[in-house]
Amino acid sequence: MSGGDKLDFEIRPNPAPVSAADRAALLANPGFGRVFTDHMVTIRYAEGKGWYDARVEARAPIPMDPAAAVLHYAQEIFEGLKAYRTGDGAVTMFRPEANAARFVASAKRMAMPELPPETFVESLRRLVEIDQDWIPEHEDASLYLRPFMFASEVFLGVRPANEYLYCVIASPAGAYFAGGVKPVTVWVSPDYTRAAPGGTGAAKCGGNYATSLAAQAEAIEAGCDQVVFLDAVERRFVDELGGMNVFFVYDDNTLVTPPLTGTILPGITRDAILTLAAEAGHRVEERPVSFADWQADAASGRLREVFACGTAAVITPIGGVRFPDGEFLIGGGEPGRSTMALRQQLVDIQRGRAEDRHGWVQRVL
Repeated sequence: MSGGDKLDFEIRPNPAPVSAADRAALLANPGFGRVFTDHMVTIRYAEGKGWYDARVEARAPIPMDPAAAVLHYAQEIFEGLKAYRTGDGAVTMFRPEANAARFVASAKRMAMPELPPETFVESLRRLVEIDQDWIPEHEDASLYLRPFMFASEVFLGVRPANEYLYCVIASPAGAYFAGGVKPVTVWVSPDYTRAAPGGTGAAKCGGNYATSLAAQAEAIEAGCDQVVFLDAVERRFVDELGGMNVFFVYDDNTLVTPPLTGTILPGITRDAILTLAAEAGHRVEERPVSFADWQADAASGRLREVFACGTAAVITPIGGVRFPDGEFLIGGGEPGRSTMALRQQLVDIQRGRAEDRHGWVQRVL
């Protein structure tokens, strides 16, 4: 399938969907990533044939040969975005075309075929349409969409695979962090790094997250919610959290985030915040921030707020920082005014309660 071709989806409704009563019970407290909808999308790819066999079908286990290439050489990428139910009953998605573009960039880096962006977005629409009853209606809840692709060819050999499977699954989601929006404490890893120059840091591939798990376990053992990684070359500059980008807010109304140098995932929420913060009157900078400066500026009061951001967590204030030699608070450990204002503005845009001046919100239903 070429970038301009249209792929038709075959619809195969689940013959045994979850009952309305059971679905309502699950939606009352879905948590994050624990509950899944009735259907999934699958599209196959073969070298010389292109993309084919697009389906919306019952969510089910995926048959896999023990020699499937992904199990041995980790050719796998994924995305994450949300569908929302607005106050007027509409269903929307936030910037799906940006996820589609990042999916293409990840595929290029991992030597995988590029799924046309219009097919990516259409696959999301199809799944949301058939599983719309799974979209929670209460505040801070949404339908989390997980598109992913992996090498399905059966072979052993170090080369790009010739066959792939693209899928989309959906999961009703509540707040990412238990207890809702409150300041989290982060652990600055002294030993582990997330990505190095020339590596896969800018791709959304599973391997990046696998390598963060030991550091995340270290963070939890230290009583923290998330890990912060420093750069792999000098071990001085802040890169990002285990699964989120990070921002710093200073007393002169400057908002700073580490630059995209190839080791940091180009977050879609990150990009939106840069735009909204500039419109709100912040001076916005993308520049390196050393951990030493983070600690010194927090102590002097020059640094007023720090927050993490991502699709799942949206914007989450960081109140405390721990590391092997000590710990410190930011802004007394309380949520900052700028952090919460940006968060509310972003949530209001996503849920159709504020003007969408940038065309970020796409109506599905």
